[in-house]
Amino acid sequence: MERHSLQTSRLELNPFWPADAAELQVAINDRDIAAMTRSIEYPYTVEMASAWIATHDDLWQEGKSVIFAIRLRETSELVGAIGLEICELDHCAELGYWVAKSHWGSGVATEAAAKVVEFGFENLGLNRITAHHMTRNPASGRVLEKLGMLREGLLRKHARKWGEFYDVAIYGLLAQDWENQRNLR
Repeated sequence: MERHSLQTSRLELNPFWPADAAELQVAINDRDIAAMTRSIEYPYTVEMASAWIATHDDLWQEGKSVIFAIRLRETSELVGAIGLEICELDHCAELGYWVAKSHWGSGVATEAAAKVVEFGFENLGLNRITAHHMTRNPASGRVLEKLGMLREGLLRKHARKWGEFYDVAIYGLLAQDWENQRNLR
């Protein structure tokens, strides 16, 4: 099954390729990015980037996830990553993303996430998309709220990062609610 590319007014969302490893490493290798996520390590090496990229084709072919590089359309600069971890049994997925620190606050995360949510509901036939963030990263919560996601709960001291435990907020969006919101626009 062929991997997809998506476009927004400012962004190109396309597959990562092995040649992207060095650019990915430069964009993601920031302690502040790693501090706001559970799964990104710091320092982040080119070898880690290569190994991660190498998993994408199999994960897509197995129906487990779809992962996009976030690039600026004008320059093709890699500014982040976004994806859906899919549970075929339940027709749901978890949205995850990160954006290079130089693009924080620019609307890139919201723009990319809106397109991937649309892709999940329209192309993958999902019934529900969830997301979570550590509460010490309120900007991520604002992105999720802009997508129309509802905060559904709080997992106290759920995430462990660098030896400390953090609260995690859980968000969700149903296909029917997304469709209703879209029809109101």
